[in-house]
Amino acid sequence: MPATGADLLKLASQHVGETYHLGIFVPKDNANWKGPWDCAEFASWIVFQTAGVLYGCFNDFSNPATADAYSGYWDRDAAVLGNIVTIEEAARTPGAFVLRRPAPSGIGHVVLSDGTGGTVEAHSSADGVIKSTLANRRWDTGILIPEVTYAQQAAVAVPPPATPVFRLTTPLMHGPAVQQIQTKLKDKGFDPGAADGVFGPHTQAAVSAFQASQGMTPDGEVGPLTARALGINL
Repeated sequence: MPATGADLLKLASQHVGETYHLGIFVPKDNANWKGPWDCAEFASWIVFQTAGVLYGCFNDFSNPATADAYSGYWDRDAAVLGNIVTIEEAARTPGAFVLRRPAPSGIGHVVLSDGTGGTVEAHSSADGVIKSTLANRRWDTGILIPEVTYAQQAAVAVPPPATPVFRLTTPLMHGPAVQQIQTKLKDKGFDPGAADGVFGPHTQAAVSAFQASQGMTPDGEVGPLTARALGINL
């Protein structure tokens, strides 16, 4: 029988509560792995264990014992394989994945949809593998795995963050809020470069370092949670 989205979700849910370590490598063919995870390694392991294929790895045709997963490779595979769906479609599809693309020299985040607007994800060093929600978070795309059969449920709303998410973009984001972020980072010992109000690579790196120090998802983006941790009201 072909793997289903429900199969992916069932396996992922069995690992809630396990630990997270950014950059950890997970052998995709080790059925007994119990963590630690990072988000892409968790997602790729779930796919291999359920569907028997590599996805989101540097080389999807390599040895699953040594295949390295990364959110950027998830983005590449979605584009190459043509299985991109909307966030709303992914939100109503058990076992679909939802991706926040990594900025240059950064990391993204990939989670598993539970079909009702919730997620299962390897979230952060503070939280480990958790059940969470898609709502009020920034996402780029939904992803379906070609070798998996999916069934959609009722439509579900996925409201975006109520305030802007400051991050590395082209053109660069700028303004008083970015300068406030830079000032707070410096106050906390994380150097964003010049406090010039421009969200460039140095600011992104400082945000990522601050997030890692707080046990947060170190994606280099300042949304509501990171702003709160910095002591900023966006």
